Amino acid sequence: MPAAPQSFLPLKPVDLLLLLSLVEEEQHGYALARELAARTDGVVRLEPGNLYRVIKRLVDDGLVDVSTRRPVAELDDERRRYYRITALGERVAALEAQRLRALLATRAARSLLPEPA
Repeated sequence: MPAAPQSFLPLKPVDLLLLLSLVEEEQHGYALARELAARTDGVVRLEPGNLYRVIKRLVDDGLVDVSTRRPVAELDDERRRYYRITALGERVAALEAQRLRALLATRAARSLLPEPA
């Protein structure tokens, strides 16, 4: 029996960032590392070993899967492995986004966060 989406919460920040990147498109590991650095203005950078450990855990948990689709051969390196988010991964990412939104709303209501401009 698959795990309930709620059982994965709260997600580690890097897990959420990777899932959000994969919601947009399938990507290989190097592209995911670049996307992660870009999304965080360089604050989060994962060395290849750490990146692939996180990806392996997400695959083992059923949140990410290895894609069988490949881009056009001229644009691809056959050694690259592409990853895609699963339906479970999408549900978990959505639940985590809702959880964070509710947490921030609670903090804003208590005047701990400034209102967005």
